[in-house]
Amino acid sequence: MNSADEPFDIVDASDRVIGSAPRSQIHARGLLHRAVHLWLHDPAGRILLQRRSLSKDREPGKWTSSVSGHVNAGEQYDAAMLREIPEEIGIPAGSCRDFGRLGYFPACRETDQEFVWLYRAVHPGPFQPDPAEVAGLEWFDPQQLDLRIQKEAGEFSSCLIHLWKGRPK
Repeated sequence: MNSADEPFDIVDASDRVIGSAPRSQIHARGLLHRAVHLWLHDPAGRILLQRRSLSKDREPGKWTSSVSGHVNAGEQYDAAMLREIPEEIGIPAGSCRDFGRLGYFPACRETDQEFVWLYRAVHPGPFQPDPAEVAGLEWFDPQQLDLRIQKEAGEFSSCLIHLWKGRPK
């Protein structure tokens, strides 16, 4: 199936499913839908970011969460996250330590109208990213990431900036 034709649930302002439509229609019409993000850390506390593939329809080539993806129609947030990990960075989801939910973010312009569950886990690598999804991976020290976002905000996805600034401390 063409990724533009993937069906996603449409949700209301309270994140309740009210229908479904193809990805292309949801994005074109700015409809509320769901996504998941994962921040992978190494044992030293650095965070792994991915550079989005240049073929992405939204914010190509920008740094974003370690793993991110849409929740498919009829899928739950946790299942979507476990599916996305091997799809994007080529490791079994079960190989991640300390896996869990970090925070929930309501849909807004910065998230591209997506309700987002943010997860965290620990994994030192190596990774085998899917080149159709990921142009590169890099470890960032959290303080370094703070500075880079301040100085080079245009290099990062609007969603990553929003999640990073709103993260639980």
